[in-house]
Amino acid sequence: MEQNLNLYHIFYEVARCRNLSAAAKKLYISQPAVSKSVSRLEENLNTTLFRRSSRGVTLTPEGELLYRHVEEALTSLKSGEELLRSNQAQGIRRLSIGVSTTLCKYILLPLLKTFIPENPNIKIAISCQPTFETLAALQNASLDIGLVGVPSGETSGSGPHTITCLPLKSIEDIFVAAEAYLAPFRHSHGRELLEEALFEEATFIMLDKNNISRKHTDSFFTRHQIELSHIIEVNNMDLSIEFARAGLGIACVISDFVQDDIKNGTLQELHLSHKVPKRQIGFAYPAKIPVSGAMDTLIGYCRSVL
Repeated sequence: MEQNLNLYHIFYEVARCRNLSAAAKKLYISQPAVSKSVSRLEENLNTTLFRRSSRGVTLTPEGELLYRHVEEALTSLKSGEELLRSNQAQGIRRLSIGVSTTLCKYILLPLLKTFIPENPNIKIAISCQPTFETLAALQNASLDIGLVGVPSGETSGSGPHTITCLPLKSIEDIFVAAEAYLAPFRHSHGRELLEEALFEEATFIMLDKNNISRKHTDSFFTRHQIELSHIIEVNNMDLSIEFARAGLGIACVISDFVQDDIKNGTLQELHLSHKVPKRQIGFAYPAKIPVSGAMDTLIGYCRSVL
């Protein structure tokens, strides 16, 4: 494909001019070079693109088909170049961010409320998706940067394969429930036996197994040989919090996201004998791609705020 790009440009000009000599003048190359390039493209594609005559050339049906696609592609490239030049002239920089719905709501959105007004020349596109999808998009370079939960023990410069993780803020996973849900357990088992009874009898509201927060919590359970008997799985932390508020079970959530509920008594934190290890929220980005000016500005701003 890459070897054919110049050939397609020559093909396009020949098709427009319908004459090899006229195309050669427009391209500032010799007529034999144009003829040789067209023949080479036809050979590569194993088809005839032009009918030759003493008055010039005309496209074959196959040539017409190719011409429409080449014209569309070259027009798109030209538009891209013009947009790039326009952005450069205006000092506009673009940044695409991948983030989970939960981290977007509780972490990224509050930051962007002040970051965007202070940096109007940085245009941001956000993709809300699971962390594993963000990491995959970073690896194939379809995203610039991701805001993700970094598992315990990960440090700056580490991460899966070609991804660099830059921790920004510590977070802690805790267990919360409504008092109405906990009261029957306290009445039946007493406070001393409450923890054992909860693991055996209570319903735990957990994120689905593909979620990076769930994997972190499952690792904690395995390490302490804890098995949960009853689990409701949900696909985002907001739902976990709502289920807990409704008195449907004990939710595993990030502490920072339920502080208001704990303060006003809507939810109560369970103080278990073992705590889930703290982990980090941080930016992830492709290790082999230089950090752009827009990325550097966002990272610096978030580090100063958090």
